[in-house]
Amino acid sequence: MELHRNRSSLPLAILCVVGGVVLLSCSREGRVLPILVALGSIALGAVVLVGVLRPFRFAIGPEGLDVRRSGLRGTYRWDQFDALALEDAPRQDGRPGAPRLLGVPAAGMPPGPKATAQHPVDGRAAIELLDLAQVRETPEELAAALTRFAGDRFTDSRTSLGLDGLELEFTEGLRGYRMDRVNELIRRARAALARDDRSARLAARSEIEQARAAGLPVALRGYNTGQVDAALDRLCAALTDESATDRKTAP
Repeated sequence: MELHRNRSSLPLAILCVVGGVVLLSCSREGRVLPILVALGSIALGAVVLVGVLRPFRFAIGPEGLDVRRSGLRGTYRWDQFDALALEDAPRQDGRPGAPRLLGVPAAGMPPGPKATAQHPVDGRAAIELLDLAQVRETPEELAAALTRFAGDRFTDSRTSLGLDGLELEFTEGLRGYRMDRVNELIRRARAALARDDRSARLAARSEIEQARAAGLPVALRGYNTGQVDAALDRLCAALTDESATDRKTAP
């Protein structure tokens, strides 16, 4: 499976460059502000154009990954990864952002890529392989391909996955549970459910119980406490139920 770069920002970048050139040509000599605006528009458009038109390749196959993108170039075998995970990238406000693909390097990984992230389940140092906002394919398509080719190495730990009616969208308000901590607990629980590993499920349940026993941190602005408590109760029940399945991905 070969992914394709998302070029939705290309028309806006071209418009910025063309508009800046037109404004610059129409600006009268001595008028500084229009010239600065025109130059800024051209610079912004040029930066976006360079990013959109830069060579890109990301292919998933039986042997591994073939990657050619900014900051990461190479062909990586599956045995060069201890684990791969698809997660919702954290944002500054604590809410989940666009999905990204992470890889935990194994002993055979060639030097070069820097570990700038953590595996969502066990916190091991991981490489950010792909920001899915950069490609046209959906997270579900990527997850299906990785499940097929990477096998047990891959975990889909996105918090947006459904769980038979369990609502994981929480109301935000004053004096609620801190969002980043809640998101972390849910992400680990969902990853354990996706792996269908009893020991991982029990570990995730234990983490939730310990966090609640110690008291979930409260922030000036956070998630509704009643909604979170109800969701965590049901997550704990699902983690205890050995027949529970978070999701099924077609091979």
